[in-house]
Amino acid sequence: MAYEDQQKITRLCVRCGLLLMQHGAESAVVVDLCRRLGHALGVGSVECGLVFNSITVTTIYSNRCITTLRASTSQNINLHVVVQIQRIVLDLEAMPRTSTLEHAVERFDAIDRETYPTWVVAPMVGVACACFAYLAGGDLGVVAVTWVAGTCGLTVRKWLTQHHFNTFVAALITAFIASILGSIALATHTGNDPHIAIASSVLLLLPSFPLINSFSDMLKGYMAMGVGRLAFVLVMTLSTCIGILCALLLLRIDQWGIPT
Repeated sequence: MAYEDQQKITRLCVRCGLLLMQHGAESAVVVDLCRRLGHALGVGSVECGLVFNSITVTTIYSNRCITTLRASTSQNINLHVVVQIQRIVLDLEAMPRTSTLEHAVERFDAIDRETYPTWVVAPMVGVACACFAYLAGGDLGVVAVTWVAGTCGLTVRKWLTQHHFNTFVAALITAFIASILGSIALATHTGNDPHIAIASSVLLLLPSFPLINSFSDMLKGYMAMGVGRLAFVLVMTLSTCIGILCALLLLRIDQWGIPT
């Protein structure tokens, strides 16, 4: 294998790992798919080092090592991208190695990263928050207010993200606005328990997926990645709590135990 070909394979492996990290794959999946991709393309070994905001990949062929590092600048969740990469690796493993490199580059270039538009996602997230309100004992009025607050909250969060606001600042502002809108039920005496609407309207900010990934990473030995993801979850939760607290202080809602 020529040195230039090994360089291309190394860049493709780190690109694969970076895409997986940026779209919600757990560390074991990232490492496994990078190694399988490298083996399918003909290198002898692929080693990966993961931390929360970067990935390092080393390929080894005939005692020749090439190492590259890439920074991960986003932490989104799009499992459609993860599934596409898994299918690409499976297809490459079934192909003869002499014709897979160019095909692999073309397949990665063709990965579909499209997501559902905000006008579709926001109402459905509002429905999810409304369902939690119903399960908590809210009546139709509480459920309706929760749906409005959850829908508007996600719309605001999407807008802030598109304008490159800090993730934690976006969570704080979203929690503040969703809590303000949820308090409409309290101000208008809507429903049997208006406090349910205030609490349920911010459930869209729960970082459950990163939390699950963080524990999965730590249990499987990827401590640096797991601790990094857990820290992200804690700061995200803190930002959400600050947003809720600001809304409650502004509205002087003393039923939550905050002195007026």
